[in-house]
Amino acid sequence: QVQLVESGGGLVQAGVSLRLSCAASGRTFSRYVMGGFRQAPGKEREFVAAINWSGVSTTYADSVEGRFTISRDNAKNTVYLQMNNLKLEDTAVYYCAAGPSISTMMEGFGSWGQGTQVTVSS
Repeated sequence: QVQLVESGGGLVQAGVSLRLSCAASGRTFSRYVMGGFRQAPGKEREFVAAINWSGVSTTYADSVEGRFTISRDNAKNTVYLQMNNLKLEDTAVYYCAAGPSISTMMEGFGSWGQGTQVTVSS
């Protein structure tokens, strides 16, 4: 398994941008598909985005398509989630996860970070 640590969360106003980072330990990072999920208060954890091992293939939830961009730097063992034009409904704890193949399901990812809080205010 790979250990994951998220960073970059915070309190921001609606409309601004924020970039989350997820640093992974281990030399096998480039073999993993990386995913981003989020969990808002009182709601279930939901899929946000995923990126394949090379970074060529990505997939997004409809709610963030066109606003969020997932990318990775395998040399730095890091995956990024660039979030633009943030909305109040983007408020959640954001998690990164690692798995063997592209999936939009939590069950498709075996390693999880501890999460980072993103709060969007009006």
